[in-house]
Amino acid sequence: MTPFRVVGLIAAGLFAILFLIRMDVLELLLSGPKSLSASALATTAGRESWMSIFQNHRRIGHSHTRLSPQAGGYELRERVLMRVNTMGMVQDLNLQTRADLLADLSLERFDFEIASGPFRFAAKGAVSGEMLHVQTEAAGDRRTLEIPLKKRPYLTASVLHALSSQSLKAGDRYRFDIFDPSTMAQAEVQAEIVGREEIAVMGRPQPATRIRMSLRGMTQTAWIADNGELLRERGLLGMRLEKSSREEALEDLGAAASEDLTDLAAVASNRELADPAALEILQVRIGGIRGEGLQLKGGRQSFGDGVLTVRRENLADLPEMPREQELAALERVYLKPEPLIQSDHERIRAQVHSILGDSPPLTPLAKARRLVEWVHLNIEKRPVLSMPDALSTLENRMGDCNEHAMLLAALARAAGIPARVEAGLAYMKGKFYYHAWNLLFLGRWVTADAVFGQLPADVAHLRLVTGSMQQQLDLAVVIGSITIDILDGP
Repeated sequence: MTPFRVVGLIAAGLFAILFLIRMDVLELLLSGPKSLSASALATTAGRESWMSIFQNHRRIGHSHTRLSPQAGGYELRERVLMRVNTMGMVQDLNLQTRADLLADLSLERFDFEIASGPFRFAAKGAVSGEMLHVQTEAAGDRRTLEIPLKKRPYLTASVLHALSSQSLKAGDRYRFDIFDPSTMAQAEVQAEIVGREEIAVMGRPQPATRIRMSLRGMTQTAWIADNGELLRERGLLGMRLEKSSREEALEDLGAAASEDLTDLAAVASNRELADPAALEILQVRIGGIRGEGLQLKGGRQSFGDGVLTVRRENLADLPEMPREQELAALERVYLKPEPLIQSDHERIRAQVHSILGDSPPLTPLAKARRLVEWVHLNIEKRPVLSMPDALSTLENRMGDCNEHAMLLAALARAAGIPARVEAGLAYMKGKFYYHAWNLLFLGRWVTADAVFGQLPADVAHLRLVTGSMQQQLDLAVVIGSITIDILDGP
């Protein structure tokens, strides 16, 4: 089995990193009980921020932000470039954001784009009342969606460079709501003021206030200057930002890239599995789990006393598939198209027709087998860093596990089979790698992995969450902390 058979779901961790990299804490503190004066905001206007991005001791990119005054508020512009190594492949990840912010720096509207190689995802949106109206674009396909809001959010890419140190006291805690267009996710961020420290900035000592932030169980630390300027951030997998000059930030990266993030995030196993596909049951002891978003129980998995048990599904006794109108409400939900699962697009439907043909009529299981096999054989196993969507994957004929899962979900839904995405860890050569696969409703929910070409997926697929990018952010809470010991038996 080659390494690219398992392409780690490091995208979830990477997007979580970006989520925090692009979350200058200062603008978020405004949603707490303290507020800035108009004069403080005025001093922020027009200030640019250049940050160099490091992974451990390697410089792998930069970020550039600018906040400018305009009628009724401010304009924010931000660019991020990262050169990332995943599964031995080096790729550039580019993000651009332009946003209109109100006078308190909360979100009014935004334009966002993320691109890597041939993949591009764009989104724009505007807040209206208690709703965020969003239009997405991928592979030329435009979709609209409405996201309910509890209150007007702040944009993760917002930057505020004016906050008096006198307003920050050690022990103060804040809670605030943010929205991130790279994942279409809303989240609550908690911030705690740790205290005052002196740190080295561009080779010189500088007093700073240390702030600890928590997002979905992930912890990020930031240091800000007395004028509110961001000086340093540290987060997952050795990632950090350092204030730098424009010239330093824009220095050529050359061949430099991050360490292989997929391998860094992988979980070592205490023993090897000779042939996971031959196992009927697998039991592992899991440690280092925290957070409330994980979904260890349900379907073929059971969990108790730290032990996860996965049992292989039996396809021989699948019940007869009911007609679409007889499906339960839950199953019908997973027949609908989504912005990243464009099951109603003519190119997706045409591909389904090409795969399945017209006659003879096929059972849901037979349909599923053909779809899994086609995706497995026709999509190149290659890491991709952009937002995964079915249509782009079909067009580019390449992608990692997320692209395979999105495409299979779209093809299945277009064929009348309810489909979902699962994510977690899959075993290969002594390690468990972050990975994504599918659930297909064939009278009951059955796992399928188009990367491996498996229906059902082998029992060494350990589900941690169900859902696409927003839900997969919950995986980041266990990256670097989870441990897995395979128990005797197989």
